[in-house]
Amino acid sequence: MSKKALYLLGIALVIILGTILYIKFCCNCDTAQPNSAVEKVPPTTIKNDNFVPFIINGSGFEFQTNYNFKFLKNNPVAIQPISDSISIGIEKLKTFLVSNLKQKVTITGYATSDETNTTKFENLGLARANDVKNYFVSKGLASSQLDTKGEIINSWKTNADTLIGPVEYEFATIDTTSAASDDWSALKEKINANPLILHFNTNKSSFNLNEEEQQKVTDIIKYLKNVKNTSVLVVGHSDNVGNRDLNVELAQKRADFSKNYLIKNGIEASRIETESKGPDEPISDNATTEGKASNRRTVITIK
Repeated sequence: MSKKALYLLGIALVIILGTILYIKFCCNCDTAQPNSAVEKVPPTTIKNDNFVPFIINGSGFEFQTNYNFKFLKNNPVAIQPISDSISIGIEKLKTFLVSNLKQKVTITGYATSDETNTTKFENLGLARANDVKNYFVSKGLASSQLDTKGEIINSWKTNADTLIGPVEYEFATIDTTSAASDDWSALKEKINANPLILHFNTNKSSFNLNEEEQQKVTDIIKYLKNVKNTSVLVVGHSDNVGNRDLNVELAQKRADFSKNYLIKNGIEASRIETESKGPDEPISDNATTEGKASNRRTVITIK
């Protein structure tokens, strides 16, 4: 056999051998494996039982951050420093409350039943709520728009000896009709104890207010704007010069003039009552010019 024939025979044998090996080892390389042979690994779920976000939502305000106030076990004072993200939320809340004076936030503090309360407060939860309130106030929030409550619970999320975020917040509307409001009750007492008395010239329904009288008007307007279901009483008086019936009529005109003045300053007409006493209730002697001038007046009080 010639060299050329042997050479061609060798090439043929290599091709045949390669084909056999390919069929044996590589033919099923792309064949999908049965589903039962594939091991499915479930996604990893990260669970952190110590995560309690700082959330204040309600009445058109929403804020949330992953950071929160922290308290050591048995301790009523929040751990410092406070997170910057919490400070941002407090600043936004301040802006909201300034624009919504009838809104308030109730801060509820929590403590666990196995903690010891060494504070003056009824329970450690209430002490924590007041500590958070004081922090809010230090940042410029009005104390009158912040209430506090405290509750004792069986457990809370902790990290070692630290309670994470044992405080909650709830919006509410300030009850301006409540006579229990010390500030408004005190203002009413102030107004009625030293009522606004407006004096008039003879046969005139006009007056010029001094600084003290202007402040009294401001107090009355402030009270009526903030305390619902209340009204102001304007009583007109006169001296005893001339016909009594005319004096009663003139005193009523003075009361009506004072009422219109209050209306112009923002008080609803339906909340202002007027009446005339004419010359019947003098506060000075009508025998003198000064006494008569003193009796020509209107007296404005809160009913």
